[in-house]
Amino acid sequence: MIPKRDKQDVGQRLLAAFRAAGAAEIAPDILLPAESLLDLYGEDIRARAYVTTDPIRGEMMLRPDFTVPVVQAHMQGGAEPARYCYLGEVFRKQDMGETRPAHPRDSEYLQAGFELFSRDAAADAEVFALFHGLLAPYGATSETGDMGLLLDAVRALPLTAPRRDALLHHIWRPGRFQRLMERFAVPGVARQFPPEPDGWSGLRDRAEMVARIARLRADAAVPPLPAIWMERLTRLLALRGPVPEVTASLRRLAEDWPGIAEAAQRIEARFARIARLGVDPAGIVFDASHGRATMEYYDGFTFSFRAGPDEWPPVASGGRYDALTRVLGKGRAIPAVGGIIRPGLLAEMEAAA
Repeated sequence: MIPKRDKQDVGQRLLAAFRAAGAAEIAPDILLPAESLLDLYGEDIRARAYVTTDPIRGEMMLRPDFTVPVVQAHMQGGAEPARYCYLGEVFRKQDMGETRPAHPRDSEYLQAGFELFSRDAAADAEVFALFHGLLAPYGATSETGDMGLLLDAVRALPLTAPRRDALLHHIWRPGRFQRLMERFAVPGVARQFPPEPDGWSGLRDRAEMVARIARLRADAAVPPLPAIWMERLTRLLALRGPVPEVTASLRRLAEDWPGIAEAAQRIEARFARIARLGVDPAGIVFDASHGRATMEYYDGFTFSFRAGPDEWPPVASGGRYDALTRVLGKGRAIPAVGGIIRPGLLAEMEAAA
């Protein structure tokens, strides 16, 4: 067991590096209003968050991460561009399943983070190169993705608006997303509904039931998605490998799928900027499905770094979250990208060296 003092020492070193990169330190509250977090993260976070009730402030949540409170603070009047850094505990329940794992993950652990609010196209490369430099001494390997690529791909599918919206909603839930795609790829089955009003019961009122039945009938009449689009989407989601190989595959796929051409060009330009900062793209893995199992606010570039035992979570992760600033800015928005490092895992590696 690594003493907390040693974890804090590593965290302070990271914090100093972030300050040297121009970041101002920020310290969000540990106890946060649950309502805004649930609105942004979705109800899925409730299963992993520590939630309590305050007689005056209502439902509250122990801080599950830093990004949302940092964005909230910035959007209340921060200047542009802006860089922030932080160090502190986050709290998340860990699902042990039916059997307790040999190496359970911590429910309380330190995060050191860096967030960049900037309209500069090189912001993604700056953040990634900063993290790469800090983690290279630990032998960390990096994986990247781009949620914007997947979002653009879904928007370009020849689907009805309701089906497209359903896929966009579940893109961060790979299992549900795949089941929807499989359903949309076959002819719909008309369902029989009992005549109203005698055969109807439930929590919805009559108008809601009528509207719901109309939507189900309309969806059943929609022609299936042509097989070629299922094949292209399957190819896209399976793309994984060194950056030069994957970007070449993306270029070829975009020839038949113009809707992803802009995203493919954006990804190539990003790695060209990363290369100019001294990081060889050939040593970076690009996984088109990367980021689908992380926080739902990531809507662009995503990255993670791994080091240490295979059963460990990533020692660092992050990404772009432009849409989050639009939501919290109430009409005002600014592109933003950031990430966190887990000092506790780095402290364990140092102790074992």
